[in-house]
Amino acid sequence: QVQLAESGGGLVQAGGSLRLSCTVSERAFSNYWMGWLRQAPGKEREFVASINESGSGTFYGDSVKGRFTISRDNAKNTVYLQMNSVKPEDTAVYYCAMDRTLDYDFDDYDYWGQGTQVTVSS
Repeated sequence: QVQLAESGGGLVQAGGSLRLSCTVSERAFSNYWMGWLRQAPGKEREFVASINESGSGTFYGDSVKGRFTISRDNAKNTVYLQMNSVKPEDTAVYYCAMDRTLDYDFDDYDYWGQGTQVTVSS
């Protein structure tokens, strides 16, 4: 059973920074794309960012480009999301997910975590 465990969520003021982490139990972690997606109350799930197996390729949703950075450490089976210049509209539950390819839709991922809440105060 593959397990993904997110951490690092919490309350942050607008303009501040937060770093999310997601540790994966899968030994073949380095063979998977990793993604971050989010869901705000009453809204559809939204693609945030994705990173390829080696970390050489990254993709971002339009709403976070230039502010968020996805990275990974294959030796630690961990993917990160550095969130800078956060805005109240970034408030959401953030999920990490893994798949064999680039996906933008939450339902297309093979595995995902339980999520971590991020709340941005104005």
